Amino acid sequence: MTGSVSKKSFSLPQDVAERLEREPNASAYVVDTIRARMRAEDLDAELARRGMTVTAEGQARAGAQRAHVEQEWSPGRRAALRERSRRAAAEMLDGPGSQGPAA
Repeated sequence: MTGSVSKKSFSLPQDVAERLEREPNASAYVVDTIRARMRAEDLDAELARRGMTVTAEGQARAGAQRAHVEQEWSPGRRAALRERSRRAAAEMLDGPGSQGPAA
């Protein structure tokens, strides 16, 4: 981590505490996890701003479609689609021509 930091103390359920104990750098693990959640929240907010609402039904439908694709498509075809999706999301959030953050 770079820049300023703030030290926090949390009470955790035992299963979560045990999971963190297995990490060589629990702070980095927590930071990465929270940043991933923040990116998901930012995407949800951007979609909502554009009039698209994420619902549990829509998530279930997308999950079923993904499972079907993973069974039917080759790994190369899935990787190409994943890359196109990443680029489209980056362009939606950052503007045309953006490559977005490295995966």
